[in-house]
Amino acid sequence: MKTAPPKSRPGSRGRPEKSRAAILQAAIQEFAQHGMSGARTDSIAQAAKVNKALLYYYFKDKETLYGAALDYAFSQLKDHMMQVLDRDLPAGEKILTYVTMYFDFLAEHKFNRDLVQREMMRAGHGSPHLQRIAKNYFQPLFLRLGGVIREGIASGEFRPVDPVHFVPSMIALVVFYFTSAPVMKTVTGFDPLSPERVAERRAAVLDLISAALFRAEARGDRQ
Repeated sequence: MKTAPPKSRPGSRGRPEKSRAAILQAAIQEFAQHGMSGARTDSIAQAAKVNKALLYYYFKDKETLYGAALDYAFSQLKDHMMQVLDRDLPAGEKILTYVTMYFDFLAEHKFNRDLVQREMMRAGHGSPHLQRIAKNYFQPLFLRLGGVIREGIASGEFRPVDPVHFVPSMIALVVFYFTSAPVMKTVTGFDPLSPERVAERRAAVLDLISAALFRAEARGDRQ
């Protein structure tokens, strides 16, 4: 009678990458909820179902773990959004698809977006990770989006806008809705993050971007 091989534990030789990913996903949640100073590595290890010694085997201290969690969160976003930018689509369709996918990604990844928000706040007071994050994640997306906008301008689909100003404004329309949700809940009396309200906001953002970016005749063709 054959005996089943013993299940490998997180951190064993058979699953090192899975263990590391579990730690990073748990770290994203812990840092998103409590910030760098309030997060506890004990809680991260427990959530990842690894012992604390293994956590420190992968990451020498909490700051290193925090930086790795940021990289993990931003790489998930970048990989997701690059899939849109790599599609063979007309400029207008690509921009609207990008905004839709970005909006949905933030809606579906609460802890990723909360961690990013905390890092942006922390960066204002000095962060050792900001330059790396900006260079590795923000800059490639920004450059690709700028290229798509210039392509749409050249084809006559877009108004002659400056990508340096338009791209941040476009991203802000998406991001601000989620960062302001607690305030909006108090002001409006409804839950801005309910599926119905998120869908309404996504449609409103797409409509506003279309009005600001597309030439009038191009907008007419899309209706």
